[in-house]
Amino acid sequence: MKEVKFYYCEICGNLSYLLNEGGGEMVCCNQPMTLLQAGVTDAATEKHVPFVTRKDGMIEVVVGEVEHPMVASHYITWIACVQGECVKFVHLHPEEAPRAEFCVKEGPVAVYEFCNLHGLWMAEA
Repeated sequence: MKEVKFYYCEICGNLSYLLNEGGGEMVCCNQPMTLLQAGVTDAATEKHVPFVTRKDGMIEVVVGEVEHPMVASHYITWIACVQGECVKFVHLHPEEAPRAEFCVKEGPVAVYEFCNLHGLWMAEA
């Protein structure tokens, strides 16, 4: 499975996904970007770990055991599915359900999501 890396600018909030790793440094606003580490275990009231179900060549992703809040001040901005060399994104907005569906093949899948307040989270299925 492709190793994915997400970088965050602490100054302006830009978030980048590294497509091809070269020898340079990820920089924004004239300073190095922060390499994000995905959380994989929920400890807070709001649940962030993606919950994945697989059926008939599809996966359904719901963020959190109990659906994550989706209000302007606190919401899931995107959900991504990684399988092999394929990376797919669904972008979300406040008031939408924190859910996404992806067509997948047999084999392992990694699912990532990004909360505007609590950062990057991941689950494997």
